[in-house]
Amino acid sequence: MVKKQTAGHDNFGDFAPKFAELNDDVLFGQVWSREDKLSSKERSLITCASLQTQGTFSQLKAHMQMAKKNGVTKDEMVELITQLAFYAGWPKAWSAMELAKEVFAD
Repeated sequence: MVKKQTAGHDNFGDFAPKFAELNDDVLFGQVWSREDKLSSKERSLITCASLQTQGTFSQLKAHMQMAKKNGVTKDEMVELITQLAFYAGWPKAWSAMELAKEVFAD
């Protein structure tokens, strides 16, 4: 059973309730739950790749932590970052690798 996502409500529920609802109930509820289409591990890899290419590193760190929980290994994350270095830029890859080193330290 996948744990219910509450980050939207926790962070923005009082300030932006519709945004919180879309984050928790639609994105993480309806989209991420479609495991018959893509596994959580595959969704995590795709999401981390997208966030790295955009340079959105605070979200990338959170999604790397989720990816680890979803079964993505250190070696898989390192390969993802290395592959994207040549398409998204070396500085973004360097920053992503620093995050991965922290997240996958244990």
